[in-house]
Amino acid sequence: MGDNNYISYQEENGSINISEEVILTIVRAAVTEVEGVASLSTTAGTELAELIGLKSIPKGVTTRFDNNKIITDVIINVSYGNNVVNVAKAVQDSVRSVIQATTGFEDAEVNVHVSGISFER
Repeated sequence: MGDNNYISYQEENGSINISEEVILTIVRAAVTEVEGVASLSTTAGTELAELIGLKSIPKGVTTRFDNNKIITDVIINVSYGNNVVNVAKAVQDSVRSVIQATTGFEDAEVNVHVSGISFER
């Protein structure tokens, strides 16, 4: 974990730095609690990068800080039988809420990408 990036902002009394890994962990936990989410997903590029030994990329969640706004992308698989749009909106609401509650940033953008449907075995 020596290659952590931090989301930083300046306060009157000094700066506040939050590791991106902290936000990713919180977001992953929030997503897995949403009913209808089968799993976090990944892209083919992520899998390829890991196969050739590049830095381990967090599966299913990316985050960045831009103009005092936290922007988060979440890639999920939805369980068969659930309304895809409703599940995606629930993920957006859950992630936005947890980011605002844990970081204090009111401006959080959450992009949900549904990459597949999971069927029970």
